[in-house]
Amino acid sequence: MNSITLSPITDEMPPATKRAIKRAITLLEQQLREPGAAFTSTTVVRDWLRLQMTPLTREEFTVLFLDNQNRLIAHETLFKGTINSTHVHPREVVKAALKHNAAAVLLAHNHPSGETEPSQADRQITDRLVNALGLVDVKVLDHFIVGGLEIMSFAERGWLPG
Repeated sequence: MNSITLSPITDEMPPATKRAIKRAITLLEQQLREPGAAFTSTTVVRDWLRLQMTPLTREEFTVLFLDNQNRLIAHETLFKGTINSTHVHPREVVKAALKHNAAAVLLAHNHPSGETEPSQADRQITDRLVNALGLVDVKVLDHFIVGGLEIMSFAERGWLPG
């Protein structure tokens, strides 16, 4: 699957082009939002996250709950913050994972500034979540930071246990 590059729809575009782009985005959103959609590649996850999190103006922490075949069970925005921070509580993430009977999770939060480099706090909460979820046999597959159209992956940097 090729990566989708979402670009802003501009006033210079012909109306037919604008309609085609909006329709394509709508179709992709419908496909990827459905429970049961497989999140088996980072390309698919990144496309989904771009659609969901790029327009946000405050930090939000979202969890995608997956079954043992990495199919989407549900997704929830568990925490909302300010323009530059949000407080994440491992207990609430574990409760939500158990509620959805998840085998694995994908963590994601956005940086409205557009900067995808994780802070020390981002790295620490990821470690805490990996440990807390591990106690109940829920695997953290990745943690993504969305900064505009750019998305950073903890797994790709080797920051999650294998």
